[in-house]
Amino acid sequence: MTPPNPINRIDSCFAALKQQQRTAFVSFITAGDPDYTTSLELLKALPKAGVDMIELGMPFTDPMADGVAIQAANLRAIASGMTLARLLTMVQDFRKGNTTTPIILMGYYNMIYSMGVAKFVARAVEAGVDGTIIVDLPPEESAEFLEPAQAAGLHSIRLATPTTDAARLPAVLDKAGGFVYYVSLNGITGTNMVDVAKVEQALRPIRAKTTLPLAVGFGIRDPATAAAIAKIADAVVVGSAIVQKVGALKAANAPAPALVHAVAAYVQALADAVHEARQDRKSFC
Repeated sequence: MTPPNPINRIDSCFAALKQQQRTAFVSFITAGDPDYTTSLELLKALPKAGVDMIELGMPFTDPMADGVAIQAANLRAIASGMTLARLLTMVQDFRKGNTTTPIILMGYYNMIYSMGVAKFVARAVEAGVDGTIIVDLPPEESAEFLEPAQAAGLHSIRLATPTTDAARLPAVLDKAGGFVYYVSLNGITGTNMVDVAKVEQALRPIRAKTTLPLAVGFGIRDPATAAAIAKIADAVVVGSAIVQKVGALKAANAPAPALVHAVAAYVQALADAVHEARQDRKSFC
């Protein structure tokens, strides 16, 4: 295993953003959607469109926390031959031209367990992954993954939700790394719109218990909402809306270059709104 960098890219990015008094924009796409080559080109285009950090979905047959848009993206990716091993190759290919933008793998533990924790951690670090969000791995059962991942320099990012109460919060925050991801809505991804006032209220007790940056995702679909969340959070995450755009363009038989260009333009509008909510500066992570 290649030794991890002394400073994780996620930490470096947030440190730079803090100096600039800026909120991070985090985008999600599903690896291999709609196919490997197009997905890789889209991955490369995201930082140029203003994305500070990238969540890369690990295609899985039973994405229980995800709504229709991401479920469909998982099926498209799997149909195109995407596997966890190919995903890690994609990250490695991305790193040939980009060594700074943090990459966070998001998905379900079954895939990691099937590959083997030690093998996954070694290959992820070698490829250039910076952290993971494993949505179905509760803190109480995470030691077998958390300990080797953290030892290798991978951040384990934890999820807090509207149902995470004061009694539960310490377990969520214990040994969390990178940032805390606040899920702004109950239920699956891609449903309803976020209530900014409720999110602001919900972030207060979390911020009082951790020094980690707070990211907010779910229910953010347009620049205005992204900007509003950017004023109260350290990072804004948009996923389903981007994935839905990929799916619509694929269904319309858009050529790969046109798909990448259209999605990047949509992402740019969201990124600009987030960045301009505090200061108008280009992405540098």
